[in-house]
Amino acid sequence: MIQSYRSGASIVHRMPAGLKLALFAALALVSSAYPHDGWSVTVSLLVVCMLYLVAGLPVKVVSVEMWRLRWLVLVLGSALWIFVSPLTAWISTARVVSLLLLAALLTITTRMGDLLAVLHRMLRPLRRLGVDADAIAMTISLTLTMVPVVAGFAQAVGDAQRARGIRLGPRTAVPLMVRTLRHADEVGDALAARGLV
Repeated sequence: MIQSYRSGASIVHRMPAGLKLALFAALALVSSAYPHDGWSVTVSLLVVCMLYLVAGLPVKVVSVEMWRLRWLVLVLGSALWIFVSPLTAWISTARVVSLLLLAALLTITTRMGDLLAVLHRMLRPLRRLGVDADAIAMTISLTLTMVPVVAGFAQAVGDAQRARGIRLGPRTAVPLMVRTLRHADEVGDALAARGLV
């Protein structure tokens, strides 16, 4: 499976996956639940960006992650700016960006196998209720790995169409859908070949 993990020796990389997931979840909860003003949400976003540096990742990594969120920022920020207020637009957009950057940092500094093992342990008690912990953990794992894959497909399709002089529009979604569905078929075939589905 394609994943965004980058090896490293930082304290964030060495932290056990369960502890890291718990800490990041607590940070996300505090970031979401704490009443925000313009300054506190800015500090929150800066703290998340500093975590990338603590993890020993180059500034380029956080820049790439922010660039991937550009359309979300543009749509959400513009809508809130127009229909509510500029301050609300900044607070809400910065909060969402900080949460998504935190989630990206988790997948960048944690091997997917370790994260999958933690999710599996968390879901194990639900087996008494008839819940298939293996299937749920695999589904979550595949979802996490598919986000950067589809983003990469979108970038490649956009680059190819710009190189051919094709204007970006609704029709440009067709090649992206084709590549995504083809990749999904390949992943499904690989899982079936290993007896996982």
